Amino acid sequence: MDSTDRRRPAAYLYLAPAGLVFAVFTLIPAFYVLYISLFNWNFLNSAQSTFVGLKNYGHLLGSSQFWHSLLISLYFAAGTVPVGLFLALGIALALMNPFTGRGFVRLAVFSPYVTPVVATSIVWIWIFNPQFGLLNGLLHMVHLPELGWLQSQRWAMPGVILYTLWHSLGFDVIIFMAGLSTISADLREAARIDGANRWQEFWSVTWPLLTPTTLFVLIITTIGSLQAFTQFFTMTAGGPLSATTTTSYWLYELAFLFYRTGPAAALAVLLFVIIATLTALQMWLAQKRAYYQ
Repeated sequence: MDSTDRRRPAAYLYLAPAGLVFAVFTLIPAFYVLYISLFNWNFLNSAQSTFVGLKNYGHLLGSSQFWHSLLISLYFAAGTVPVGLFLALGIALALMNPFTGRGFVRLAVFSPYVTPVVATSIVWIWIFNPQFGLLNGLLHMVHLPELGWLQSQRWAMPGVILYTLWHSLGFDVIIFMAGLSTISADLREAARIDGANRWQEFWSVTWPLLTPTTLFVLIITTIGSLQAFTQFFTMTAGGPLSATTTTSYWLYELAFLFYRTGPAAALAVLLFVIIATLTALQMWLAQKRAYYQ
């Protein structure tokens, strides 16, 4: 028996606690949700549940509410993912340059990410208040029309997107800064010697070497945006007039307001399939386009 074979049982033993936690808190609940999705589930007495097969999925796919919530989720993702990615990249590039107070700015950028969503979203509800909120006060000072924000069907989602960008930007900035720190300074110096300006240096050296980091941020933020729930729960409750009812929020309504556990479980499975499909597509793109040193 070689050394690799002797170490294999020990490796399995070390992995067992993490594997057990994953199985108990992720794998088993996931399969249980899949099981519930096949039933007209009785929330109070599971013994009275009846098997309906794929009917829950058929009803969801034929429901206008499902497609509406999916479009709202995609709208939210389109407003947070690309904007957040480019903002984070720009801030990370700026913070890589030495200047007075850089440590404080880094702390200020990252701090919102580690604060609770519930607490900070309540503060932002005041900021968005149409009568005495900070944002409308600033608009009034520069003689711009005041907006209804979270109470407006048109502006509620942009308001939640603005809050989400503020809260999550710090994580993306840190990831980009980590990626930038791995790029050798010799490559940039060689580009400058060849006569490249800063813009050419970025497109020819920095950006190609940063594609793995960019695709990682893209995947993580896409998953997070499609799973977002807390800010919608605290700031808008899916309103006004379902303007911010994402798929995740509609799942909550089905399960815990209307007690339609079977359709809610089916919706969770469909949401998982959608996220997994988008993630697989992005990972395929990463293999095609990412450049590794």
